[in-house]
Amino acid sequence: MAENIEPAPPRSGVHRAAGHRWVWLTLAKVLVWLAVLISGGYLLVGPLAGLVQGEDSLVASMQDASTPLLDDLSNIGSRAADTPVIIGLAALIGLALRLVLKRWLEPFLLWATVALQTSMFLLVTLLVSRDRPELEQMDPAPPTSSFPSGHTGAATALWLGLALILAGRIRRRGLRVLVVGLLLLIPAAVGVTRLYRGMHHPSDVVFGVLNGVVAVLIARSAVLGMRPEQDQPEKDQLEPRRFPAV
Repeated sequence: MAENIEPAPPRSGVHRAAGHRWVWLTLAKVLVWLAVLISGGYLLVGPLAGLVQGEDSLVASMQDASTPLLDDLSNIGSRAADTPVIIGLAALIGLALRLVLKRWLEPFLLWATVALQTSMFLLVTLLVSRDRPELEQMDPAPPTSSFPSGHTGAATALWLGLALILAGRIRRRGLRVLVVGLLLLIPAAVGVTRLYRGMHHPSDVVFGVLNGVVAVLIARSAVLGMRPEQDQPEKDQLEPRRFPAV
């Protein structure tokens, strides 16, 4: 009598189910944050407009203290977060990570973070129309809304994303703190320069930073959840791979 052996469920089916859960969970996180971001924008241009109308006094005071040197430095800081620059830097940094770490996980994570931030920013600017400050604008105004700050969000996504990748991979604590701190100063500097140059209200910059931070968190969660649990090692997929001689 032949032994009755039921075939095991196909492995691809398990992968497919896990993939579906990952997609829906990631999409839910993105939609929730978009709802928060869009609601914040509508509040700033609607019910809360009167409460935040004085925020541009900060921008005016910064411009009152302007000097040719500060103008030049702010131009560098602002241009450093232009879309072509961010895309180019993300591509180069990702390829450098691939060469050093010998895998694509970290580059893909960095690229996904920048792409996600940009996508959410563009969608919000289509739905929330906020005028730029009625002050001197030192840069050509892009066609997008003032809310949120795309330059600040892009810089936050790129440099915070890189800082988190490097944080667990540099052995020396002092060097790790120094590198991460310097990287986090870049988006802060971009935000200040965008205010100085009259391109955003302070609340635009705050929401730009938040958009970058959330993009980093969602991208990390998504990348770590891409593979089914049984295919993942016991430790985090982003377990440190130390840089040589660091």
